[in-house]
Amino acid sequence: MATHFSKDQEERIRCVKGDLFSCPGTDALAHCISEDCRMGAGIAVLFKKKFGGVQELLDQKKKTGEVAVLQRDERYIYYLITKQKVSHKPTYESMQKSLEAMKAHCLNNGVTDISMPRIGCGLDGLQWEKVSAILEEVFENTDIKITVYSL
Repeated sequence: MATHFSKDQEERIRCVKGDLFSCPGTDALAHCISEDCRMGAGIAVLFKKKFGGVQELLDQKKKTGEVAVLQRDERYIYYLITKQKVSHKPTYESMQKSLEAMKAHCLNNGVTDISMPRIGCGLDGLQWEKVSAILEEVFENTDIKITVYSL
C-alpha cells in the first residue's frame, strides 16, 4: 500500500535518497535509541562517532517514550528513546510518544527543519508505512519540515 500525502503533508515530510549526514548543517537530526544509550549497531553507531555525548545522554535519564537531546553547534540532535534495552524492539506507541516529546522540544526551541533516517525501520523492524503515518499525525499542525533520508 502506497503512502499518500496531502499537499501540506508533501511539503512537511519529504523523502530523499542520499546520505543523512549531507543534510544542511542547520537541520536538527533525529534517530532512535534505547534507554541504555548503547548505540552499537546500524546508523546509531555513526551518530555516536560523529556527535559523542553518550554520558551526556545517560545523565538526562530519559525513559522509553521520551527524547534525549544534544546540542552541537547550530543544531539539536534528537535521540528518540523507543525501547528500554538495546536488545528490545520498539512499539508504535513508544515511537509516537518519543516523536511527541521531540515535537514539544522543537516548538519550544524554534526548530523548523529535521532530517532523519527511516526511524525504527532498520534493525528495529517497524514498518515505514505506519511510522510515516505517525510522523504525519504528530507534526500535522506545525510548521516543522521533515526530510527522511534513505540510501
